[in-house]
Amino acid sequence: MPRVQVNTQAPDFSLPDLQGRTVTLSDFFGHRHVVVVFNRGFL
Repeated sequence: MPRVQVNTQAPDFSLPDLQGRTVTLSDFFGHRHVVVVFNRGFL
């Protein structure tokens, strides 16, 4: 998978949150900043 370049628009995607609800990136359209973290696992 190629690296994402700075200032490149992210593709829309959906993932479950910790409560099992589906969260979609486009739900945050219009917010100034969105931080997405992919944890590899919890200790």
